[in-house]
Amino acid sequence: MKQYFNFKGQVFILGLMFGIFSNAYSQEEFKTFKAAPIKKKEVKAKKEKDVKISTADYNKIKSYVIEDVAENTYEIPKREEYDAEKLAKRDQDLGIVKVASGVAKVRYRDAAYVDGDKVRVYLNYVIIQPEVLLNGEEQGFDIELQKGVNRIDFEAINEGYAAPNTAEFQIFDDAGNVLSSNQWNIAEGYKATIILEKE
Repeated sequence: MKQYFNFKGQVFILGLMFGIFSNAYSQEEFKTFKAAPIKKKEVKAKKEKDVKISTADYNKIKSYVIEDVAENTYEIPKREEYDAEKLAKRDQDLGIVKVASGVAKVRYRDAAYVDGDKVRVYLNYVIIQPEVLLNGEEQGFDIELQKGVNRIDFEAINEGYAAPNTAEFQIFDDAGNVLSSNQWNIAEGYKATIILEKE
């Protein structure tokens, strides 16, 4: 009996479960299940209110613009007109060079087109070369420096075929070091001056 009931009980329980599950799956709501739609919220832009200012209120507002500005009378300075002829018609200062050696070697040559430029050379206001024709090759002289100021002047005797009188020069110490390197552009009768100051 116990075995029979067990068998009958098992069949009954299986049948009952089958019926329950078949009814549960046969319901309409499970067959057509759909998610609820998401509700969208509309964002409404707020309208800005028009601000109206009366003439009386407008006059009360302080302006940041300065009304009493002085007239601008500043004039941009004009650049000095470059005129090679005017610039050449004055003495040219080639600077002061401090020297420790006892001898200075001065070398010069025509800086541009060799056109027959001539110079007169002075050392401490004394003529040491009365007339030198400048050419494309270096030429010059050596001087024994005195303690203190040693002034060298190059005076333009003429301007050659192409004005002004142009030359480039170099000054070396007794060890061959360059003390000064420069050039002059002077009209006839004017001087280019360099001072060698022996310490």
